[in-house]
Amino acid sequence: MTAPDIPEGFERHTRKSPLTDPWEPLYSKRTGKAVILGLRLAKPHTNGRGMIHGGLIAALADGAMGHSCAHVMGGVSSLVTIGLAVDFVGTAEVGQWLAVESDVVKTGKTICFAQSLIKADGVVIARANATFRVVPKKEPVS
Repeated sequence: MTAPDIPEGFERHTRKSPLTDPWEPLYSKRTGKAVILGLRLAKPHTNGRGMIHGGLIAALADGAMGHSCAHVMGGVSSLVTIGLAVDFVGTAEVGQWLAVESDVVKTGKTICFAQSLIKADGVVIARANATFRVVPKKEPVS
């Protein structure tokens, strides 16, 4: 169950990363075609001027698009980002809900293409696209 200020359908994101640990709690919502990442913006997400940091937006877009590609491909492969572009068209404030809504453009045996819109309370503040290399999953080291 999610907190009252988290939009319906979002649950705590279970895929953890040392990079995103300081940004927790992160939330996600799975659809048939994507994994949408979201979070309630807070002071740790800002730059020195108090605006939401572009690095946060880029990292979350990269993650959401990669998770979306993996989701569409059935989770049988790992993905490595080989290209990422982000265009910033607005900003967001502390307290707003940030959502990264991705669309998988094309998957193949070796490459996956995705794009996303990054929204603050439903208003587009950035767009991104990425290319991922599909690599075989490695067995965990014992």
